[in-house]
Amino acid sequence: MAVIAAFVLNAGLNFILGLIIAKLLGPADFGRFALATAGAIVLNTLLFEWLRLSATRFYSGRVRADEPWIRHGLDRAYAVIATVLLAEALLCAGFGIEAGPESRGALLAGTALAALGIGVFDFHAALARARFDGGLYFRLVALKNVISFAAMAATAWYLPQPTYVLVAFAVSQVVTVFLLRHPLRDPATPVVRVRLRETWRLFLLYGLPLIAANAIYQLMPFLNRGTIAAQAGFAEAGYFALAADVTSRSLSTLGTALDLLLFQLAVQAEEHRGRAAAERQVADNAAIVVALLLPCAVGFWAVLPALQALVVPEAYRGPFALYAALLIPGLFCLALMNFALNPIFQIRRRTVPVIAAAVIGLAGNGIGLLILPPLVGAAGIALAQTLGLALAFAWLALRALTGPEPLRLPWRSLGGAGAASLVMGLALTPLRHCEPVTALAVSVPLGMVLYGSLVWLFDIAGLRSMVALHLRRAEPALAE
Repeated sequence: MAVIAAFVLNAGLNFILGLIIAKLLGPADFGRFALATAGAIVLNTLLFEWLRLSATRFYSGRVRADEPWIRHGLDRAYAVIATVLLAEALLCAGFGIEAGPESRGALLAGTALAALGIGVFDFHAALARARFDGGLYFRLVALKNVISFAAMAATAWYLPQPTYVLVAFAVSQVVTVFLLRHPLRDPATPVVRVRLRETWRLFLLYGLPLIAANAIYQLMPFLNRGTIAAQAGFAEAGYFALAADVTSRSLSTLGTALDLLLFQLAVQAEEHRGRAAAERQVADNAAIVVALLLPCAVGFWAVLPALQALVVPEAYRGPFALYAALLIPGLFCLALMNFALNPIFQIRRRTVPVIAAAVIGLAGNGIGLLILPPLVGAAGIALAQTLGLALAFAWLALRALTGPEPLRLPWRSLGGAGAASLVMGLALTPLRHCEPVTALAVSVPLGMVLYGSLVWLFDIAGLRSMVALHLRRAEPALAE
């Protein structure tokens, strides 16, 4: 529960912070900031993601005590890459000193530092999750959010340049890890260099295909934001970026929180009961992910007009709702790939199909960029991204569900989640045209009650059974 609470806190503060920075920087500078942020995410993925993924797959409370070379390998690889990236950031900053903070060199330095900050924080957060230390994870996320919120908002207010905001973001990530460095450490043990080489080879074989796929998926929004900036200017890129960021966070935050818990359960099942048990857990996890993410996507679409009118800065209104509505289906497909389909390939350690899906998605996005913008304008770029992600999802689903070892999904639960979400969407559609405050105040509780009632009545994805089991386990503890 601490992990879920941490992600709720993280999502809420990031949502507010994104709106504040968008307002303080303005559409053009926010477009530059968003482009640099997308570049930082791509850079972090290429350099650090293989280690973060290896931490979630191979590190655990048992490994912490019995196989210390896993942590040694992770720490040393991170230290080497972080040192190289920091040197590159300082080099870019040196070239940008004379030209000022708005120069390309300064922005590249800020991008590199942001990638370094993301990598350092995500790695240590992954270690806490892999140990099932929910309290430590919550402290990490809470402290990071407090520091980054204060630092980035103050920087955007006093020094409204994308470069300075990126540096504030990077510093807040590193400071958080430094302040909690003691509980994050493992017991001191001698380093065995032969074991280090073995672990690095294991990490590379497991993580490189996932890195390639993730980098391609992160390249898509970077490419699309660059295209829209080139064709329609940085202000239009800012409109697109805010819509994409808010929509992505609305759909992926809960999915990420679920994945942090559910994937570790699958790894634990494999450790104690074997591969077959782990694959059954992955299938059950997929049903839970769909049952909780699909109503989020439908609900976000339903409240989009009210959300735009009430919380989106005035300069972004109009384009925000258009872009967000077009991006929802594709970002939902991306969430399902990340949190429902990818885990089966991770458990089997056969991650090459994930690359193939990403390549198909990038190709579809590229074809869409050639065909759609001339037909429908800037909105075609959002449609191109949705097209690419939908094609990638379709291919990966086909690969997971067919072949000699198909993933056996609980189709009844998936169908129930789809039907319940459809009922909720139909009930909320008339409210989209109401006054914004009324629409938001009525839609959110009505959607939750309606969907929740259907889930409880039909025990969709076994959620009612899970809640009942949790309550039964809690009763003796309360009695004591």
